[in-house]
Amino acid sequence: MTHGTRSQGPVTDGRHTVVVGGGLAGITTALALADAGVRVTLLEGRPRLGGLAFSFQRGELTVDNGQHVYLRCCTAYRWFLDRIEGAALAPLQNRLDVPVLDVARPEGRRLGRLRRDALPVPLHLGRSLATYPHLSLADRAKVGRAALALKGLNLADPALDTQDFGSWLAAHGQSERAVEALWDLVGVATLNAVAGDASLGLAAMVFKTGLLSDPGAADIGWAHVPLGELHDRLARKALDSAGVRTEVRTRVISVAENTNGGWSVQVPGETLEADAVVFAVPQREACDLLPEGALDAPERLLEIGTAPILNVHVVYDRKVLARPFFTALGSPVQWVFDRTEASGLREGQYLALSQSAAQDEIDEPVAVLRERYLPELERLLPLTRGAEVKDFFVTRERTATFAPTPGVGRLRPGARTKASGLYLAGAWTATGWPATMESAVRSGVGAADAVLGALGRPRPRHLFEFEEAA
Repeated sequence: MTHGTRSQGPVTDGRHTVVVGGGLAGITTALALADAGVRVTLLEGRPRLGGLAFSFQRGELTVDNGQHVYLRCCTAYRWFLDRIEGAALAPLQNRLDVPVLDVARPEGRRLGRLRRDALPVPLHLGRSLATYPHLSLADRAKVGRAALALKGLNLADPALDTQDFGSWLAAHGQSERAVEALWDLVGVATLNAVAGDASLGLAAMVFKTGLLSDPGAADIGWAHVPLGELHDRLARKALDSAGVRTEVRTRVISVAENTNGGWSVQVPGETLEADAVVFAVPQREACDLLPEGALDAPERLLEIGTAPILNVHVVYDRKVLARPFFTALGSPVQWVFDRTEASGLREGQYLALSQSAAQDEIDEPVAVLRERYLPELERLLPLTRGAEVKDFFVTRERTATFAPTPGVGRLRPGARTKASGLYLAGAWTATGWPATMESAVRSGVGAADAVLGALGRPRPRHLFEFEEAA
């Protein structure tokens, strides 16, 4: 087994925690515990870290499995980027600016923009909405009223979780067009569901936090390097420096409580003894690993549905898009990002289409998707019409996120289980956020906090600074 270098790490008191799962939740848990002086072993079954936000090679291209973005309000993920010394590689926009192309409008009048001014909430979006060409005057006025009603909702009210966002929007005067051109434009990308399929609680959380809390909250950031550079290489470096023993290609066979109150974690060729164990794995895997009695109703984890994301990758022989990204209306195309520089492509242009809530397309053959999306890109981007397609491929994440359906809130468990010393982390746990990188990091912080509390160790202050910032 490969061992991380321990010499640079903090002095530990002999307490040992095993973290199962090397995605963002597991990496965060391990770093937070190691920073507090706990000895940590991180186990990951795949040959790399990063979970569902990773890169792979395709010829000379370094390809992200999907386009991941974060917002300025994602204070935990921003802490994570700082902790692994990767913040400069995933910068934020100076100011929210989303180009929105409506293919149904005549050429020359297709472009609208959603951007903010340096004014207090909610005036920061006022001018943008007042001039947004994809909504009628009446719709724009009603959007403002619905936003104020949304701002007034109490996120702590459990009743919000039982309602769907689409019905709430309809009850607040939002037309189908307003839902398509504004609410779903943001909601599908952040929730991975259309308004009618999304919990009002989660949707309200996204819009209140992102658009109605702070003028800069929704400014968009994304990695300008492959995700593997951040979530695998830099994360591994940070773990090594913190003294974490990191094992990849290491599947956990079983986890059992000992008579002395500790835990035994069995992996091929070794049994690890631990004072605490954190399962930072998807909900189905967690359900399989949980010992009897750890949760009152472990089968409820299996009731947390999943939702797919389809990513369409197109390499052209020339530059066809001048902007870093755009989003589309009147087309199956959702969000399109320029990945040319990040992928290492030296000539031409590489576009990645991120298609959320892709239940109807996730299993479509590549040839069918090619016939659907290349003509759509020609409709949206005139310069593609004379360009040669050098490569076309798709990546499919069938269980990319948990499904944010009404009622999901009561199914999401907290970090603590009923078994002493056993904890849960993952974007699907009860963070209050939808399944995002932010939720994953927050869950890791929550699990680490619970472990430190049980071990009687103080919280490292720097770790929780983002909570005050939020």
